[in-house]
Amino acid sequence: MAGRLPTAVRVLILARAVNQLGGFSLAFLTVLLADDFGAGLTLAGVVSAAFGLATIPSRLLGGRLADGWGRRRTIVAGLLGCAAAQLGLAAAPDLLTATLCAILLGLAFELFEPPSQSLIADAVPARDRASAFGLLTTAIAVGSLGAGLIADVVGRWSLRWLFVADAATGIACAMIVLIALAPDAPDAPDAPDAPDAPDAPGRRGAERPPVPASAPWRDRALLAVTASGTVFALISMLVLVALPISLGEVGLRPSDAGLIMAVSTATLVLVRPLLRTALLSDLSHPATFILGYTLMGAGLLGYAFAHTLPTLGAPTALYSVGNLLVMGRSFALVSELAPPAASARYLAVYGLSWGVATLLAPLAATWLIGVSGVASLWAVTAGLCGVMVVVQPGLARRVGGGGDDLGVIHSTNAVAERYDAVSI
Repeated sequence: MAGRLPTAVRVLILARAVNQLGGFSLAFLTVLLADDFGAGLTLAGVVSAAFGLATIPSRLLGGRLADGWGRRRTIVAGLLGCAAAQLGLAAAPDLLTATLCAILLGLAFELFEPPSQSLIADAVPARDRASAFGLLTTAIAVGSLGAGLIADVVGRWSLRWLFVADAATGIACAMIVLIALAPDAPDAPDAPDAPDAPDAPGRRGAERPPVPASAPWRDRALLAVTASGTVFALISMLVLVALPISLGEVGLRPSDAGLIMAVSTATLVLVRPLLRTALLSDLSHPATFILGYTLMGAGLLGYAFAHTLPTLGAPTALYSVGNLLVMGRSFALVSELAPPAASARYLAVYGLSWGVATLLAPLAATWLIGVSGVASLWAVTAGLCGVMVVVQPGLARRVGGGGDDLGVIHSTNAVAERYDAVSI
């Protein structure tokens, strides 16, 4: 029943889908800097890395503001800040101005993620969070379907207009959140020294030393999950950054990345019913990570040998399904570690993995392509997936005690009936 999904979560899902309609500009940042501003591939990668570096304090500030200033205010501020920086990039007269706007974009880029994720984590029962985060991913993918087509059409005209489109959808998303979400409640004092409740469903308070809600950096389990999440984020960002560049290297248009990403989105929408089958929904965290990273690696190996749009379809589908499986379980695992008063701060620390990845991915992608070509880039990225097939399941068992007591072996069929009734 749609009514069983909290209104705030429904609004957030709708707003993020709207925002994602323009959400492919980041994939073209390196290409824009190289082509429109004459930066050259290496310098464009350095500027994109500066953007990634700026997202690290952005994520931390987003978590702090979400718990102190309020989630709705933080989400709106982050979205409007991104829009302003994107419009600046679109209108920049020279490389220096574009670089400054890219850094400002990074400083605003992650502000709205911790409050968005913590809103879901706190509103949804622990055993249902993997499905809830998966639904958010799917909703964003629905927006991406339109974004891919927009990127393909608008990108042939001018890459700058992609940033204008992204800014417009960000403003629309901010207005939805501002109008439809309830105002932030007055600040309530935190209970910084309150440990996890031992009997709270989905939490591991009885299995690890108590961690103050205000000190996520002292939670070794969170730091271990964040380290593994950094590898996952690096793989994801390498694909995002390198895909337009690699298409140009094999004789296709960089803007064709929009079509490839539209294929990815269509795959996520079509495969969601299969994720509700008992075969997949009853998998534990470790088993899901094995399957997810295996599919991602197979898709990336396919990219190494595919040089036409039709042959890129199957690898894209494999990679997309694997990415969805890993991402949903990763955020669920982090939310299960967080004390009740600190979900935003825990998710902010975990989200630093994406800041690090956004810093490293442009440098790694441009260097690998320049030194050894596109095929080597995809082979190395597939190799990282192979490493995670071995490492991630063991980490999930150590952190989560095998998974069963966290409620991660659950029936997604019942959960899906609750969430799929939401109209996107």
